[in-house]
Formats: sequence, structure tokens, C-alpha cells
Amino acid sequence: MALSTVARWHHRHRLQDWTDEHRLDTVIEMGLTLVEKIAAQHADGLAPGTVVCAGDFVSIRPRHVMTHDNTGAVIPKFKQIGATKIADPAQPVFAIDHDIQNVTPKNLEKYAKIEAFAAEHGIDFYPAGTGISHQVMVEQGYVVPGALVVASDSHSNLYGAMGALGTPVVRTDAASIWATGVTWWQVPKVAKVVLKGNLSPGVTGKDVIIALCGLFNKDEVLNHAVEFLGDGVAKLPMSARMTIANMTTEWGTLAGVFPFDEVTVNYLHSRIGEFSNPNRPGKRSRKTRSGYTNADIDEWWKNRAELSADADAEYAIELELDLATVVPHVSGPNEVKTMVSLPEMERKRVSIQKAYLLSCVNARFEDLHDAAEVIRFRGGHVAAGVEFYLAPASAEVQARSESNGDWQALINAGAIPLPPGCGACIGLGRGLVQKGETAISATNRNFKGRMGDRDALVYLGSPAVVAASALAGFICAPQRFTERAAGTAVRRAERKPKPAESVKIIAGFPPSVRGRILFLDKDNLNTDGIYGSKHTYRDDMTPEEMAAVTFENYDPNFNALYQKGDIVVGGLNFGSGSSREQAATALKFKGIPCVIAASFSETYKRNAFNNGFVAFECPELVTHLRETLKDRTPTTVASEITIDYGKSILTTDEKSFSFPPLSPAAQELIVAGGAENLVASRLRGKSSTG
Repeated sequence: MALSTVARWHHRHRLQDWTDEHRLDTVIEMGLTLVEKIAAQHADGLAPGTVVCAGDFVSIRPRHVMTHDNTGAVIPKFKQIGATKIADPAQPVFAIDHDIQNVTPKNLEKYAKIEAFAAEHGIDFYPAGTGISHQVMVEQGYVVPGALVVASDSHSNLYGAMGALGTPVVRTDAASIWATGVTWWQVPKVAKVVLKGNLSPGVTGKDVIIALCGLFNKDEVLNHAVEFLGDGVAKLPMSARMTIANMTTEWGTLAGVFPFDEVTVNYLHSRIGEFSNPNRPGKRSRKTRSGYTNADIDEWWKNRAELSADADAEYAIELELDLATVVPHVSGPNEVKTMVSLPEMERKRVSIQKAYLLSCVNARFEDLHDAAEVIRFRGGHVAAGVEFYLAPASAEVQARSESNGDWQALINAGAIPLPPGCGACIGLGRGLVQKGETAISATNRNFKGRMGDRDALVYLGSPAVVAASALAGFICAPQRFTERAAGTAVRRAERKPKPAESVKIIAGFPPSVRGRILFLDKDNLNTDGIYGSKHTYRDDMTPEEMAAVTFENYDPNFNALYQKGDIVVGGLNFGSGSSREQAATALKFKGIPCVIAASFSETYKRNAFNNGFVAFECPELVTHLRETLKDRTPTTVASEITIDYGKSILTTDEKSFSFPPLSPAAQELIVAGGAENLVASRLRGKSSTG
């Protein structure tokens, strides 16, 4: 429960000398970020006017919760917790997009069961072929300014392009929302990113987010929500905003939010006609819950002050980028936060065998148009020895691209068409990158093993770069760019270290744990490295089978070193990338008592606790291991460690380190075996009292 407005201001600023209540009543409220405002508007059970600030745990009631192919895994969770009725059928949206090239009877049966469940409960359902789920959510009008829209997919950040708060939840959360309409959320720290000036001709939104990931790659915004502000924002079209917001996921953030402005208004007006289109693609449901009217847009605009950050809002950190200094780069290989300028890449003349123009980040009409313009300008055909794969973000995108000739220009040049879905971006379907190959891709991730073989190299670039490279046979720019120094700035808020705290240990939670350390000396170890994408949509894997494939993409030698009870210690941003919960549950099934890291992807941590698995941060321990362990391998066996949960202290090598206390609420999730069991017990309690 959030504190009152005045008490919250007092708490945030720790004004120890302000002890007189009458004097407190005169304190002026501090400004709020847009993220804090949206969180408050969607908080459940708070008194009217209650201020919600970064760090608060709140119960949220999102406008919508989207699930895709993983709906098939959420349905049994929903049933396992004892739920029989969707709390609010208007909340869920199902959109099939991930494994749509898989037409085996088993997968088609899975899709049929999802559609049948949607029909039974009156839920909006979009079948395979409609488009990638995030594109569908925006195209079909589910995402509107000021809305909190969640999805069981890490790229729900894309919704922030619309002046909304889009953030990922995990499958357990999705089942809980279906059953109760709400779930828990900790309001994240909020970062301000000021974009100044204008982009140079030929520089795109993809180039901006690659620059941000590469220039600010020291976890400056890890687990924050980012708000984009500055005069440069007004010059970014909606397509660029969607690209940037989408890939804030790879930057390590929980959300990337653009302001509600004239660009947003113009985009909203452009969509109105589609909602009354009798040929509107895809949706099969008993009701129509998506879309908006011109009157809705006018009302939002009239109240835009409530859909904007206050001028005196407080931010945890402020970053600045001069858009005029952005030069197209590529990310990689196999690392999003490592970037190389295109002029330098051209000097290296890196040959490619695969090129990809697809995914939720860069397969919209504008992206296909940029690529087609490169084809028209340069002429010719895809280079010998290169396979160029093309998939639109949606059926609507493809139809529009066909109508102006862009689609045919790409096909005539040798592009290989694929259906509107995720496909190769997540290592499914046709055209995966093979061992020893190098690829350039307009997708959002190039993690080792994600798009195919772990011994391949994948770079990320804009659609224009992908098209130019496919024609040339090596990574190159669509036009000549001059290298220049990036114009950046960083301003940090003051941070005060927190002392160790004692906590009450509830019945059933272990007061202490002891085991060997297995040190995985890798920052940004992503979920593909922990639990490979090729296993993610195999819902029939047993816990033992899941445990057996842990870390195979990161270190095939891990299982040879592992002993039951070992405690895994990782680096910064452990569990980044995809929201797959198996990256947490597989470690639990393996018998690992907990994971400690310098920092976590917030989605990974959420998955862990929602499944009754302990994960906590202790950066000082990681620093100690890096300073003392010699000849480190991908997985290094270190000393034993003792964890005292009551004192929030861990000890190894005769040194002690404090870590954030696990509150009774967190312990309760572990003791119950996860959020499903907690929700089930509450549903049973509600039933017995009702």
C-alpha cells in the first residue's frame, strides 16, 4: 500500500527535521513521472489520489494482457490454480505468432485448443497469419495513450511508443490476471532519456536504439523504465518510436515510454478507418473490444497533462543523446550492446550468408519501404551465396506493402517470403543460421544460438543495412556516412548504500543455506544461454529433461561440473532477453537452491519468485570472485558459501557480504511453491467465504 501524498514526499526525501504534522501539510507535492502516473491509474485497491512512486509494490489491473503461442502453457496454469472463469473477458488478448510455420498435427492441435478456449470464454483471438502479436496489439487498437498493457513476452515494451506503459509479465502472472484481473508489480526506477536535435538523412530509429545500447552499455538503465523526452522526440515518426521502444528490452529496461504528442495523435487518427473495415484481418471473437474513436482521441488530448510527466518529476538517472551525431552502426556479433560503425564494418568487408528482414522490431510498412528503396536505388539481385528472408509484421503490413510495389520489389530481387510471424528471430521455422555462417538481421536480438546454431555469428542492423548487405554479399551501408563522435551526457541521482537488514523468517522458509559456488563469469547471460530457445515451446518436457539442458548454450561443460546443491553466481543482468520462465524453473528442478548475481533482469527475477525459486543480488560477492579467482572458465568451481537469510548476510572465503532482505511476502511465494499456489489458496478462500 502506497503512503499518502505528504508522507510519501517526506519518506522519499527523508527530511528528518520535518516532524510537525501541521508543517508537513504545507509541503508542496513533488512531480511525478509518466510511469508513476500510469501505475497509479491502474493500481487496484488504493484510495483515490494516492501517489504511487518508484519502488512501491502495488496491485495492478492492466487494461489488457496479451499472450501468444504460450497461451497453451498459461491455460493449464489457469486451471491448476482452481480457476474456472475469466475475471474480465475484455482483458486477455490471444495472438498466435511464434511457431506458425510448424504445421504438424501436434502444433495445429495446440492452436485449435487455444482458439477453443478463447471462444469458450469470449476472449479476442487472432489466428496464425494475422501478424506478430505486438504489432497486432497496436494495429488493432488495444494499446492507447495512458494505458497499462502487459504481455507474457519481453517485447511488450513496444507499446510505450503510443504513450502507454507496456511491460512484460510472466506466464504465471498472465494466469493470475485471467483469474483475478490483477497481479503484483513493483514500480521501477525511472530514467529520463533526452533526445536532442535531428537525425541525419538515412539514419533510422534502429540506428538510434543501437546507439543507445552501445553508448550506454554499463547497465545505466537496467531494470528501469525509460521515458523519452527532448526536442528530438517530436521529429521521430511512430515507426521509429516503435522500433526504439521495442528494443529498450535489449537495453535492459522494463519499459520504454514516449510522450503523448502530435505524432501520437496523427497516428491514432490514421487508424480510425481500419476499425470499421469489414475486411479487418484476423480477429475471431464474440465481441469487439479493440479500437477507439475520434472523440476518444480528442478527450485524451484535452487531458494530456495527466498523460505526461510533470516538469519537476524526479528521475533516477538522466541520459542525453544528440541525434545529429548518430551514425548507423551494427550490433555484434552475438552481443546487442557491442556496436561497430558501418564505415568500420565496410573496411572489414565481413561476408554474410544470411540476411533477415522480419520481427516485431523492424518489419513494418516503413521498414519494408526503406529496404525496397535500397533495392530500387542499387538495382541488381541478392548476392550469390546469400539467403535473404523476408516476413512482414502483419498481414495488413504485407497488403499495404504489396499495394505500393515494395513487396514485389524485394521478392524480385531474390528475397524469400515467409508468413507474418516471429520465425527465424526466435530460432523457429525456415532459414535458421547454420554453423560457421554469418548473418545480418533487422531483428532485436542476436544472442548466441538464438537464431540457429550457437557457432554462427549474427549482427543487427537497420532494414536498409540488411537490404544493402544482402545485395553486396557483405555488411555495408546503403549510402555513405561520415564517422563522428557521439554527443552524449549522463546525470545521475545521488545514491545511498543500504545497510544489511534483519528480517523475520516465516515457517517453512530455510533460515540459512550452504553450498558450493559455481561462478558463471558472464554479464548479460541471457535466457537463451540458460535454457535454449529450441526447448521453449516443447510443453511436454519433464522437469528432469528440463534440468538436463540447463546452460547448454552458455557452457556445454556445466553439467559435468555441477553437483546437487551448488549455488549459481552470475554477473550483471543475469537472465536478460526472453521472458521464458523455464530459465528459472529448470534451475529449480535441478536442485539449485538459489541464484545470486550482481544484478538481474527484472523479468527473470519475477519468473523465479513466481515459481518459488530464490534469486537475489549481491554485486560485492561478484566483485570478490572476480578479484580472487584465477584462470576462470565459463563455469568455475569456487569455495563454499553460507547464506543467512535472517541476517541478510552471506559468507565465503572468511568474508561477509550483505544482500537485500527477502521480505516475508517474498518468502511466502517460496514456501507456497510459487504464485500459482498462492492465487489458488486465495480463490479457495474466496469461495469458502462467498
